[in-house]
Amino acid sequence: MKDVKILLVDDERAIVEMMVTVLRKEGFSHIDTAFNGEAALAACANKKYDIVLLDVMMPGASGLDICPFIRRTTDAPILFITARTSDFDTLSGFAVGGDDYITKPFNPLEVVARMRAQLRRYLQAQPEERSSARSYDFGRFQLDEVEGTLTVEGHTSHCPAQVFQLLLFLCKHPNRIFSKSELYQRVWGEDLYNDDNTVMVHVHRVRERIEINPSKPQYLVNVRGMGYKLILPKGES
Repeated sequence: MKDVKILLVDDERAIVEMMVTVLRKEGFSHIDTAFNGEAALAACANKKYDIVLLDVMMPGASGLDICPFIRRTTDAPILFITARTSDFDTLSGFAVGGDDYITKPFNPLEVVARMRAQLRRYLQAQPEERSSARSYDFGRFQLDEVEGTLTVEGHTSHCPAQVFQLLLFLCKHPNRIFSKSELYQRVWGEDLYNDDNTVMVHVHRVRERIEINPSKPQYLVNVRGMGYKLILPKGES
């Protein structure tokens, strides 16, 4: 991971300097910094990053404000760093495209551990590392594991890394029911904090992309009391 490109965004210079020092000690050498939302957007427009650490509360445009715009340029993991701790704030972070949520004060080594976990999943999803990759056709939508793309009714649909990984897992196991805990463990692993909201939010984000009406899903359905399954259209195998 020494060649991983990191963007660290926080208006508190002391935190930025501390994290840069820790990251360099942990073997990361390609670290860019930004101290406000505008600078972060400019950086993402000019360079492809493998991971973004994004502060929520900044003067001017907040992390929640700029995250959707960053998502337009990259599927790389975005880790929010914030002093806000409510469930609403956490869900807001996921809703706008975040992949993890770290609260201040934090242990910088925990941040590095979470980064590594996200990077393993993201880098493993890159085309050159997916020799057994394939594409999946569900009629209304197609998922290409090699290209890392989701196509819905002929149009490419932007799909953040964790949403893509959840949909890919379900595409590989059509018509099988998975409980929330099974999806959590098999898609995100045990190194992320475990709660129902993580799965439910990402299921909703998948539905927003593949369903005609996300509130009345036809593909990614809930089996009451058991979990979720992705229905394979008749005639497909």
